[in-house]
Amino acid sequence: MTEHDVDKEYWRWDEYHWKDPDRNWKDAKIISAGVDVGSVSSQAAILTDGELFATANMRTGHNSPDSARRVMNWALEGAEDMTLDDIHYIVGTGYGRLKVPFANKAVTEIACHARGANFMYGPTVRTVMDMGGQDLKVIKCDERGKVLNFMMNEKCAAGTGRGMEVIADILRVPIKEIGDLSMQIDEEPPPISNICVLFAKTEVMGMLYEKMPVNVILAAYATAMADRVSAQVKEAGVEKDFVITGGIAKNRGVVERLERILGVKSLKTHVDYQIAGALGAALFGKVLYEKSLKK
Repeated sequence: MTEHDVDKEYWRWDEYHWKDPDRNWKDAKIISAGVDVGSVSSQAAILTDGELFATANMRTGHNSPDSARRVMNWALEGAEDMTLDDIHYIVGTGYGRLKVPFANKAVTEIACHARGANFMYGPTVRTVMDMGGQDLKVIKCDERGKVLNFMMNEKCAAGTGRGMEVIADILRVPIKEIGDLSMQIDEEPPPISNICVLFAKTEVMGMLYEKMPVNVILAAYATAMADRVSAQVKEAGVEKDFVITGGIAKNRGVVERLERILGVKSLKTHVDYQIAGALGAALFGKVLYEKSLKK
């Protein structure tokens, strides 16, 4: 094992920023933005006249205001010479929504994820499952992306993105590869018996000691996670169309097993699943700015 292998952060998703090369923000009448400061990752989304113009996604640090500044600055970095002063309205959301120092308003992540999913997938969406770093939300919404009802579990890291990160580090598998590896099996193994992160960690270590293949261990964990998540989704009720947001939507090992258990396919999109909250916040920002003009 090399020194590089020891220092490698297997749990970390790729960070990035993006800008629409075909849009000129200087032509826009309304520029709005959303910043989603989550417990694990932070996202920023900038809209020009209600269309996605620039985004950024990075790890949340120990300081929520600083995390908000860094992710917003990174989104702006790709937006030519746009500055915060050029944005008409900014909404903060997520775990650290009240600590976005430059936000005009804070809106709950429940409302923002529903609105963002409506934009990403279309008006047919009725059930949104969002798995964050440390919580799981199941949201029911109407054709406009308005929240009708929701359920939330934030008791522990079980059945959340953080649990998957712990397993990635133990098995020394980059988190973005876990989904595909977990599907490379001849038959489904029994799920890990207890998905509580502390107990699951011990169980995974035991499997490694017994020389069980890594892809089989990943399949067992992904199945256990899908089982746990499906129970909450079923309790909330699954109404089509069903969509998944958050980092776990990038893990086909969990997604495909969850779909199999629920008996429903989730819609897919070309937009990054992790920016739903920031996108919804930016959409709220546009509406709030338009309302301010009418006063």
